[in-house]
This record gives sequence, structure tokens and C-alpha cells, in this order.
Amino acid sequence: MKKILLIYTGGTIGMVRDPATGLLRPLDFAHLLRQIPELNQFDFRIDTRTFRPVVDSSEIQPPFWQRLARMVVDAYEDYDGFVILHGTDTMAFTASALSFMLQGLNKPVILTGSQLPIGTLRTDGKENLISSLEIAAARDENGKPMVPEVSVYFEYKLFRGNRTTKYSAETFNAFQSPNYPLLAETGVHIHFNRNAIRPFQAGKELQIQEELDTRVTFLKIFPGLPGEVVATLCELAWLKGIILETYGAGNAPTTPDLLEPLGNFVKRGGIVLNISQCSAGSVDMEQYETGKRLQDVGVISGKDLTKEAALTKMMHVLAQDLTVEEKKSLLQSPICGEMNE
Repeated sequence: MKKILLIYTGGTIGMVRDPATGLLRPLDFAHLLRQIPELNQFDFRIDTRTFRPVVDSSEIQPPFWQRLARMVVDAYEDYDGFVILHGTDTMAFTASALSFMLQGLNKPVILTGSQLPIGTLRTDGKENLISSLEIAAARDENGKPMVPEVSVYFEYKLFRGNRTTKYSAETFNAFQSPNYPLLAETGVHIHFNRNAIRPFQAGKELQIQEELDTRVTFLKIFPGLPGEVVATLCELAWLKGIILETYGAGNAPTTPDLLEPLGNFVKRGGIVLNISQCSAGSVDMEQYETGKRLQDVGVISGKDLTKEAALTKMMHVLAQDLTVEEKKSLLQSPICGEMNE
């Protein structure tokens, strides 16, 4: 019998409204399971583990990703797949981080949650959880997992984890993958997009790469961005990486108070990764002069990375024992399907 490990970290799916304060608060995992008796009808075994205490997703920090990755690794040989219940606010960050940390992954690791608590009448949590478990247990004609990678399931859609971003705080359709097709879509049947799913990696063994260098920040370009802000940021001695959120295809003002501090930061060994503020599309710094000027001072292209993948990939790469040039090369190359070639 197949075995799936269901990990409850926290999030809206396991919450109820406190009658005294009116605020949502987490309940224990036993409450969650009582709300879904359908789980007993599967033809595979479901074991459960829970974080104690459970974690609101807005409280997620890198040590949480490390703890979760170790939990998967420690149980890896005993289970055929993993479903992680997680709050929606930082779900895409966690999915991206796990995709880089779990190298050689050959089993499904599916993150899901809900926009409404599991005990409410119109909750989306039941379908999200039930379908995630079914996908985690799904096998192809050769007995291999259908989706041997980190993914996010929400509202009838399965996304590659490091291609996912949250875009809605109110609709059940809370996530998008603007630059990569769906891995699967559910309806009466589950339709797997095999061309989009990472193939099973024969002979690969799971290796955890849990080191993360958090000396990273975002710098978002906007009209009127004070040069003093850029200069102060670029002069921080501890800072190793800047994710530059630019316009369109990677464009930004060509003013000296932006280009000079960034160039000096790069000369001191820092790395500046250019991603677009647009959800869809890719950075191409050779398309316009405004982008080319960034390239000339040493800014590198993040292509079509989401902000979640850019941050977690930067933390992952900076932590490795590589030269600065090797790190730049790795940041511009796909590691686990997070960006196009």
C-alpha cells in the first residue's frame, strides 16, 4: 500500500474564528482531520505530522524552510509522496525554497492550503487537500510518480512550485504561474501535462542543501526613487545580493544616482539580479538602452524568475562555496526548472 505523509504547518485551512476577538486562530490537527472524513476512503495510507506550535505563514522565516526540508528528507524513504498544508501568504516562497534545497527529488512534494477555514460551509480546503493527496499518490504506467517535484495545488490547478506566485487575497483562485504551464488540472478526471512535469531522475538520490545566505534584499524601482536610498543600501557592508525589480523587460532610469551605487556594489563583490515587476514576460537587458546600461555596470539578468524564486535562489546560491563569477553563472542558469534557458 502506498503511503503519503501529510504535514500540517499551519495556515487558514486549520483555523477557526475566536468568538471573543473575532480573529482567526489555529486549531490542532485533530480538528482538521475531523472535518474531512473522506480521507478514510483512499486506497493508500495517510500518516500525519504537525508543527508544534503551528505557524502563521506571515511568520515564515528561512529556518522554517530548513526544518521542513529536513522533515521531508528524514521521512523520504518511508513515504511515496508528501502533502504540506501551509498558509497562502508565503506558500510560493516555501515552495521555491524547497525546490532548491531538495536536490535529486524523485517524489511529489505538494503544498496546499485554503482561503477559507476547513470548518466553514463554503471552504475550498477540502477539495484542495483531497486532490493534493490523490496527485501525490498518482503513478504512471511504469509505477513512477506522476509529479516528482515540488508543486503547489490550488483551486483545481497544480503549479510548479518555483514558478508560482500569489496574486489574490480574496478569490479561491489565489495563485498563478504566468511564465510556465500548469502541471495538472483537475475536474472529473485529473489531466497531467506530462510535457511540463520534470521527468523522473533515474539514479538520483535525494540530497538536502539546506544552507541559505540571507544577506539579500529587494530594491524596487519606482518614479521618484531617492538616490540616497540606493546609495545607503549599496553601501551596507553585510549585504551580498540585491534583487532589482525593474520595469518591463528589465529597464530602469539611467541616472548616475542609480547606476553608480549599483556599479560600486558589484565591484566590491556584490551581486545584483534583475527581475521584472511584470508578472508575465522575461528580462532582456539588451532590448533597450535603459536595460543595457544596467548590464554595463554589472547587473545580471534574472530572466523570467518570480520574486519568490529570485529570493530563495539567491539565498541558495550565495551560500555555496563558489567564486562570485560562478555564483553569477548559476543564478542565470536553471537549477530545477525555475527559469527558461
